[in-house]
Amino acid sequence: MYDPSQLRTFLAVAQTLSFTGAARRLGLRQSTVSQHVRRLEDTTGRQLFSRDTHSVELTEDGEAMLGFARRILEVHEQATAFFTGTRLRGRLRFGASEDFVLTRLPEILEGFRHGHPQVDLELTVELSGTLHEQLAAGRLDLVLAKRRPQDPRGELVRHDRLVWIGAERLRLDPDRPVPLIVYPPPGITRARALEALDRQGRAWRIACTSGSLNGLIAAARAGLGVMAHSRGLVPPGLVRVPERAGLPELGEIDFVLVHGERRGPAEHAARALAAAILAGGDRLHRR
Repeated sequence: MYDPSQLRTFLAVAQTLSFTGAARRLGLRQSTVSQHVRRLEDTTGRQLFSRDTHSVELTEDGEAMLGFARRILEVHEQATAFFTGTRLRGRLRFGASEDFVLTRLPEILEGFRHGHPQVDLELTVELSGTLHEQLAAGRLDLVLAKRRPQDPRGELVRHDRLVWIGAERLRLDPDRPVPLIVYPPPGITRARALEALDRQGRAWRIACTSGSLNGLIAAARAGLGVMAHSRGLVPPGLVRVPERAGLPELGEIDFVLVHGERRGPAEHAARALAAAILAGGDRLHRR
């Protein structure tokens, strides 16, 4: 009843909230994306998106379709693999930004392992900058991480905005340097925070450096300073710093999947895992 290609297009639009972004992700023309969504809406008899010239939002029926689309595509992939005799196997080295460890990414990985038991999945959790370096060095096969500025590579999984966050009771003194809680180099959010403050001419100091997200969160909850973080992944116990604090805008950030150069079984397994992550991308938010 439901065309898998239309469901994949629906998920891409739902995750990017952009017909243009979905077209780029899927390698389709924007007119094809619109056609797929229109045909799916005709099939369901429901409007799945409310859209105008400025925004795209899921309707209530669209929210319901998210779960159905994921399950239909998962079963479709399992059936295809079973009846074509495809059995993925081998070693897959997957790197994920720590931003996603506290989301439902583990559930997606569990489903992948259940569907492909002969794949030896090795997970590396690191800074996005470090993951990109390891991928370039051939030590990883697939990476889910923040995209570096001006880097066009990768399939878009999540588009978000960077914001300043800290403890609710934290008050910044405008006459003193901004206390920063940051990852060590080559952290992408660290670089963005320092560049933004330098452009503004605002003095800053490093109050805490940690390679662990949990370490940064603990420091922020203790009121040691502020940190740059994805708006959609703000940890519990922390809030956005109010605009009256006068901190500079940090801009937008993309989380992408980037494939390595290794061919053979690892490439096939990486593509299967990437498809599972893209299909479940709406689950990659803070629990």
